[in-house]
Amino acid sequence: METRGQSYRDVGPAELKELVRAGGEGRSIHSAADFGEWVSELPLDELAEPSPFIVDGNGVLRLAPRRSEHVVCAGGGEVLSAGEMSFREESGWWVVEEVSNQSTGYCPDISSWPAVSKALDLIGIHRPPDSRTK
Repeated sequence: METRGQSYRDVGPAELKELVRAGGEGRSIHSAADFGEWVSELPLDELAEPSPFIVDGNGVLRLAPRRSEHVVCAGGGEVLSAGEMSFREESGWWVVEEVSNQSTGYCPDISSWPAVSKALDLIGIHRPPDSRTK
């Protein structure tokens, strides 16, 4: 996948960057099946809250467990977007309920929404319209 849109580098506290470990990145989601596998591993109480996400430089969505740091999810790299997503099951399908750009270290502008939209569209997960982003 080609890089698209503005990229953001982490500007958060150094102690959070120190948490980055090889292989500790968020789960790359390339398909609805990948998402289904990731969500099936979450405790139900964790699914009730938004999860950290990033869209990496290749346009791939990565998800991490609640209370994970965005810089860890990104493996310390630059991102096209970062924030939190909440999900719900609707008629047997998973849908994104809400997306925010709330990230401690990346501080993406809402103009990063197209990268999120494209990443979700590529994996076939229904998303809210652009106007519902925060």
